Amino acid sequence: MKYLIVIEKTDNGFSAYVPDLPGCIAAGDTVEETEELMQGAIAMHIRGMREDGLEIPPPSIFKEVDVAVR
Repeated sequence: MKYLIVIEKTDNGFSAYVPDLPGCIAAGDTVEETEELMQGAIAMHIRGMREDGLEIPPPSIFKEVDVAVR
C-alpha cells in the first residue's frame, strides 16, 4: 500500500502525518529521517488497527497540481 504523508518544517526539525490514518505521526531532524520514521509508524499503526479489529482505510488518491502565480 502507498499512503500520502505530509511533511512539515517545524522550529527544530520536521513532523509528518498521514491524512488517511488519523493519529499516525512522526517527527525527525531531517526530511529523510522523518520519512523513514513514518514508514515504521504507518506499519505499527496498521498492525494496531488490525489487532483492535478495526477496518484499515484504503489510501486516498492525491494528485499534485502546478499553479502559476502572476
